[in-house]
Amino acid sequence: MAFNDLLLQVGGVGRFQKIQLILLTLPLLLTFLHNTLQNFTAAIPTHHCRPPANTNLSKDGDLEAWLPRDGQGQPESCLLFTSPQQGPPFPNGTETNGTGATEPCPHGWIYDNSTFPSTIVTEWDLVCTRKTLVQLSQSIFMAGILVGSLMSGIMADRLGRLKVLTWSYLLLVVSGTCAAFALNFSAYCVCRFLLGMAVSGASSSSMILNLEWLPIHARPSLGLLLGFVPTLGQLSLAGMAYALPHWRHLQLLVSLPFFVTFIYSRFFVESALWHSSLGNLDLTLKALQRVAQINGKQKEGAKLSVELLQMSLQKIQSQPSMLQMLRSPALRQLFFCITPLWFVLLFSLYGVVMSLQSFEINIYLAQVFFTIVDPPFYFLGFLATKSLGRKRTQTASVLLSGVFIVTCAMIPLDRIFLRITMAVIGKGCLIGSMNCLIMYMGELYPTVMRWKEKSGQKQQEQQMVPLQSS
Repeated sequence: MAFNDLLLQVGGVGRFQKIQLILLTLPLLLTFLHNTLQNFTAAIPTHHCRPPANTNLSKDGDLEAWLPRDGQGQPESCLLFTSPQQGPPFPNGTETNGTGATEPCPHGWIYDNSTFPSTIVTEWDLVCTRKTLVQLSQSIFMAGILVGSLMSGIMADRLGRLKVLTWSYLLLVVSGTCAAFALNFSAYCVCRFLLGMAVSGASSSSMILNLEWLPIHARPSLGLLLGFVPTLGQLSLAGMAYALPHWRHLQLLVSLPFFVTFIYSRFFVESALWHSSLGNLDLTLKALQRVAQINGKQKEGAKLSVELLQMSLQKIQSQPSMLQMLRSPALRQLFFCITPLWFVLLFSLYGVVMSLQSFEINIYLAQVFFTIVDPPFYFLGFLATKSLGRKRTQTASVLLSGVFIVTCAMIPLDRIFLRITMAVIGKGCLIGSMNCLIMYMGELYPTVMRWKEKSGQKQQEQQMVPLQSS
């Protein structure tokens, strides 16, 4: 009897699987929000240099006398006259409204707080010469995801899926809360790195624990469901950010609920498949019988024995490792073709979804526009693979995504609607390409490698983008 038969014997997709699926999926709605959270917590409002402290800003024209103008006649964001310039400003199109010497904002900045009352940018003045620190903090978060991806898989195999999941929830709530109370930028970056590790561990462990308790026939449905979870989460992020525009409050909102998930995650049942892979047949038997009891299959659970489980254990132990699979020339070629493609697709997609503010429209609407495009393109990609095949769909979607994104970059900034349209379609093509690539992995990899590779890639994909599917 294979392990899948054991799962069917104790209830298949029963009460236990349904409850666990709900309790593991709900936290993912908030988990993936941390990836794009800095679109709002690190938003850059309109700003200009602060005049000297003794300047009387109530006096008409006094502020304008201190601010040089750019080529479009707008106040410079990072320059201040060393002394006020008297007289009317030059017409629009000139570089400045005076000939006086300028300096780079020695007294700080004044921010437009109408949209964002507080962000990490306004709190720690991450503008002008320090504006690259915003990208640095997000890069540090992604580095945490990378480290977490490497560590969580190893730890899940050694310590168990449930322990990694529980501690990831705890790390999420602690590091997320500490980030909300960070006193300086350095402390914030440390917290973001730990958040990245926690996001990676929580998402991968949740998916693996769900997969290993589901029969084979139900796993594709799980992949489809998990593909739409990031979309729902990203849609809710726009509403939460609008309701709580202060960055510390928003950070707390997406972090504190994990304390509840940390509490109830301790009552989950550890993966019986993991127990059996280590040869712990007694723990495997207890886990299966507990699931059978929850599913109302006590009699079927009572029929299980250590001898019966030994058959499944032998099948698991006979499976080749990942390194053994990569010794195959055909699989090496497949690996070296797929890996760069994943890098290109995720890099492009991440670059699009993290540049919402550059489109110069309401950022909350931009978040919605760039999220609702995912389901239509997911289904279009699915239909294309059925009618055109995987190879043609993959080639066309990658080519079209590049064309639309490059076109978006070349369109003048004042053509806002056209730029957004090109970017949204380009993002949709990336979604279709990723879904097709997942099909490739599922069909071309051997079963053991497909299981590990697909799980790990699905985790990375859902962490970095608003929507993927299986």
